[in-house]
Amino acid sequence: MTRKKISYIGGMIDALKNIVVIGDRVLIKPLEASNRTGGGLYLPPSVKERDAVHTGVVMRVGPGFPIPANQDPDSVFRGEPAEKVNYVPLQVREGDEALYLHQNGYEIEVNGERYVIVSQNAILLVVRNDLTDLDIGIDTI
Repeated sequence: MTRKKISYIGGMIDALKNIVVIGDRVLIKPLEASNRTGGGLYLPPSVKERDAVHTGVVMRVGPGFPIPANQDPDSVFRGEPAEKVNYVPLQVREGDEALYLHQNGYEIEVNGERYVIVSQNAILLVVRNDLTDLDIGIDTI
C-alpha cells in the first residue's frame, strides 16, 4: 500500500486556496463510510480503512497530462522564447463526487482535515450533477 500521511498546519483561513495540484493528480476529501453493515453489525474504523474503493468529493484538480511542445531544439540558442506547455485536461472537475481506489492514494492533513491525493487513473467514476456541457444526447436518457 502506497499511503503516506503528511501533516500541514497553516495559519491561513482557507488553506486549500494555496494548494496547487500537479499534473494528473486530484485532491479528494473522503466521505465518511457507514460504520454499520446491511445486517446491522458495527464495524471498527480499521475495517473501513482497508476497503479497496472509497468515495469522496473532488476539491482540486491538476492541469492534466503535459503535451510536448513542437519546438525546434536549436531555438533556445537563437534566443527565441520557449513555447508554453500545453495540457490535455482531466475528465474530473472540482465538486464531482468520485469513486476511487484507496490504495493508490496519499493521505495528507491540512488544518485538521483529511484529504487524499490520487492520480486520475485511480478514479473509477464520478457523479456529476451538471451534465449539460457533455455531448451525449441527454435528451434521450
